Amino acid sequence: MSSGTGIRVVVTGATGNVGTSVVRLLSQDPEVASVLGLARRTPRWSPEKTEWAAVDLASDRADLTGHLAGADAVVHLAWAFQPTHDPATTWRTNVQGSLRVFEAVAAAGVPALVHASSVGAYSPGPKDRAVDESWPTHGWPDAAYCREKAYLERVLDTFERDHPGTRVVRMRPAFLFKRESASEQRRIFGGKYLPGPLARPELLPFLPDVPGLRVQALHTDDAANAYRLAVRDEDARGPYNLAAEPPVDAELLGELMGARPVRLPRSAARSAIAAAWGLHLLPASPHLFDAVLRLPLMDCTRARAELGWRPVHTATEVLEEFLRGFREGVGAATEPLRGRKVG
Repeated sequence: MSSGTGIRVVVTGATGNVGTSVVRLLSQDPEVASVLGLARRTPRWSPEKTEWAAVDLASDRADLTGHLAGADAVVHLAWAFQPTHDPATTWRTNVQGSLRVFEAVAAAGVPALVHASSVGAYSPGPKDRAVDESWPTHGWPDAAYCREKAYLERVLDTFERDHPGTRVVRMRPAFLFKRESASEQRRIFGGKYLPGPLARPELLPFLPDVPGLRVQALHTDDAANAYRLAVRDEDARGPYNLAAEPPVDAELLGELMGARPVRLPRSAARSAIAAAWGLHLLPASPHLFDAVLRLPLMDCTRARAELGWRPVHTATEVLEEFLRGFREGVGAATEPLRGRKVG
């Protein structure tokens, strides 16, 4: 780490759901001297100690090494969820773009790389118990998101072998939500024309209860704090699971939304999603739905013990906050998070 002047951090994907929280927490940390946020479109938002640079990771003309020169740590968050009908496009940004970041980290001699992996990197696992970071990370091969996250886990295996002087941290968070990301996530998963006010109890008397639909959630700010701790802790290495309690299922969602869970077979739910996706009415693919039903629950003991990390928000609080933002069309002052109320 830099001596005397504080830590210099570069954050890719700095204007998205996770990036805005990471940049804000880093800019408020007295041990951080400066933050350079990389994004395709630079925002007007200007936190203390933060500068911006326009970089498209899908382009092979981006001067990543120049941007990373002199950094003490790189937090790699950049990720494209769409278009789900064109996996070659997301592959260029997510996989080839990540490869460019990793190569630039090595070329610039950056001491630490903190990479945003995901629960989606994990192979199918149990829903009745939590698994630790040793669970296989081969993803669900039919879903592009999981396939790309798992592929990058293998890339980092090789990177760590070839660059032992670089400290590599792999964050594997659960599904991340905050009020300011509600509009973005509605556009990504529900479509830009899905009205937020639909998520009102009087309009949703029933909620589908699909077998296997039991996942974990986490407030984006809590995940961002784990990234901040990993940047500062020179002993932090390897993977860390990040999630809040309790696990989210149809019963919990029904309580939050005032709706009664009604059992729905997997095949019926998947057929409906596949039809809507095939007609380009729904951005979220049926392949991602298949993966969600198979994701394991994660044990977060390692992050608590080694990073001293504790989530401030429960999963219930996270979803309550997100649903309020969803209904209100809330966003933030960056292009990916901009608010837009529909209906």
